[in-house]
Amino acid sequence: MKFLLEKIKKKKAVIGVIGLGYVGLPLALEFAKKGFRVKGVDLNEEKVSSLCRGKSYVGDVKDTEVKSTLKRKTFMPFSDTSALNDTDVVIICVPTPLRKTREPDVSYIIQAVESILSLNAKKRLIILESTTYPGTTDEVIAQMLMDAGLVPKKDFLLVFSPERVDPGNKNYKTKDIPKVVGGIDPLSTKIAAALYQNIIPKVIQVSSTQSAEMVKLLENTFRIVNIGLVNELAMMCDKMNINVWEVIEAAATKPFGFMPFYPGPGLGGHCIPIDPLYLSWKARMFDFEARFIDLASQINRMMPQYVIQKTIEALNERRKSIKSAKIYILGLAYKKDVHDIRESPALDIISALNTKGAKIFIHDPYYAKMDGHIQGVYKKPTPANLKSMDCVLLITDHLAYKKQIKNIVKNCSMLIDTRYITKGIKSSKIVLI
Repeated sequence: MKFLLEKIKKKKAVIGVIGLGYVGLPLALEFAKKGFRVKGVDLNEEKVSSLCRGKSYVGDVKDTEVKSTLKRKTFMPFSDTSALNDTDVVIICVPTPLRKTREPDVSYIIQAVESILSLNAKKRLIILESTTYPGTTDEVIAQMLMDAGLVPKKDFLLVFSPERVDPGNKNYKTKDIPKVVGGIDPLSTKIAAALYQNIIPKVIQVSSTQSAEMVKLLENTFRIVNIGLVNELAMMCDKMNINVWEVIEAAATKPFGFMPFYPGPGLGGHCIPIDPLYLSWKARMFDFEARFIDLASQINRMMPQYVIQKTIEALNERRKSIKSAKIYILGLAYKKDVHDIRESPALDIISALNTKGAKIFIHDPYYAKMDGHIQGVYKKPTPANLKSMDCVLLITDHLAYKKQIKNIVKNCSMLIDTRYITKGIKSSKIVLI
């Protein structure tokens, strides 16, 4: 398999990427821009059709990037995995959601490996980037390959390299973020590191796939625990009539030993609400209770209900009932300036408010109209629309809202601010979470 190293060095290796979402598409294009021939596969035919027209559906990828690689014929999108038949490297970037039982769902990974096994017997480097529990690469993928009669190092190389994408981050794109790689053997790690060094300056090699898998989970567990802590502190400070945002900002002036995290209406996105639960689930197999993770997850899941309770209390103080109240939701996305509502707390808040009989109106600058499963009326935040509401509930701190926050406060009768974008504005209309 050392021949593959030479092909990588000469950029003769053909790279296949399974899954052209927010992880797979930017990764595929980085390799394509460096001169590798890249075949991207996604089973969503609408996405593939969009890419073939030079149109990107990923916020961090410009149309020009797609068009230039298509023109150079270094990037080719397909909707059928049979297109990967002549590839030397296959990188798996598929979803790894949780089941309703809060257990990891690796069915998309299994499906991807099955598609690889359906190709010819050409030797390959296989890389998994999808976040998952420690042991997945060895226990699932390697086992599937060996069950098919393939021999490690002779017939395949296998690596886990966690995606570390931060959607919407303008300072750190795929090429800017150090890459961690851990293989089932030293040769796998070495060749994968050589591959990634073509597009990412800093590559960190670890001793095993399990270590690489744990790296990603540690990163997101660190975040979920600290966000859970500050969310609990926010609820505590509210009881004590203390401005938690002021406390955090003051604490953040300490030049060592402190890193600021901020409260919010709940967690969302593809990683933080989900990934640490992979680790908690795996730990139970070793008769170990991950108490910090479970408690932080519990606190963070409470936040949408806490926001609703604060909204009800604020309405009551103004002699209004939640039932039939006109509630204006600003922001659907789980974080600012992205077009992504996966696991967004806004969805839970909207659903609960609808159940309580409120009349829901919604706006998000990244959505021209509402998705069919979201119950609410889409309205732009004009002065007239703001004035017609009983309460404005700001969920996402999009830059568009920050720019017009003074006008929002001026025209609304009450604003529940879950992100503190009203900092510096003094008004009895504002209720902080």
